[in-house]
Amino acid sequence: MMAAENKQSFWEHLDVLRAAIGKIALVTVGFGMVAFFFKEQLFSVVLAPKSDGFITYRLFNQIAAWSGGLSESFSVRLINTGLAQQFIIHIKTALCAGVLCASPYILYQLFRFVSPALYENERRYVTREVGGGYVMFGLGVLISYFLIFPLTFRFLGTYQVSGEVDNLITLDSYISTLVMMCLAMGLVFEIPMLSWLFAKLGFLSADFMHRYRKHAIVIILVVAAIITPTSDVFTLSLVALPMWILYEVSIWIVKQAN
Repeated sequence: MMAAENKQSFWEHLDVLRAAIGKIALVTVGFGMVAFFFKEQLFSVVLAPKSDGFITYRLFNQIAAWSGGLSESFSVRLINTGLAQQFIIHIKTALCAGVLCASPYILYQLFRFVSPALYENERRYVTREVGGGYVMFGLGVLISYFLIFPLTFRFLGTYQVSGEVDNLITLDSYISTLVMMCLAMGLVFEIPMLSWLFAKLGFLSADFMHRYRKHAIVIILVVAAIITPTSDVFTLSLVALPMWILYEVSIWIVKQAN
């Protein structure tokens, strides 16, 4: 049965929405300010993938040692080219951290706003979809941070056409690439949840996904090329491979949902 709030007027609904947005903004800015003042801790996490002591590189070095191969250390220097650029990047990074930390509360407030208009069974579906989508988004961000971005950065950051040309990567380029890749992979990991939702709504079937698998691979390559911040084949492959795996997983999910 619908909740009583569903009978509120348009302006009353608008007041509730305004209050929710105000709470979201307050909590997000609060987390952002905390992140801003803990600058050393914040950027120790953000800049970790640029060091050859990062956990991903150490793991691959151990694998290389076990297989009898040789691992090479690397060093990429970040530079700043604008007078106020570091301060601006500090603020932007802190706000991104604030949004990330406040994201559970943001989802909670948005759900509180829309839930009175939903039936009980619809609330269960929304809770399952939003919860699963949040977990999958977080998983995509983690995979990007710990695997895709470090390998991309090491490959491109150390690539040289000549020993006479040094790589000096700007801090803005580093941060922008990291954020864009994490955001892109987070969205890519929503594929299984969207497939499940469309299957439940009757818009998608496993047979359809099987029939158009080759077309889907082409689309995956095109999308990977669009969302990849760089234009090299190495990064394109790193982004496209998880998308293809997620597509295959989605076929199984759709088959179970139908």
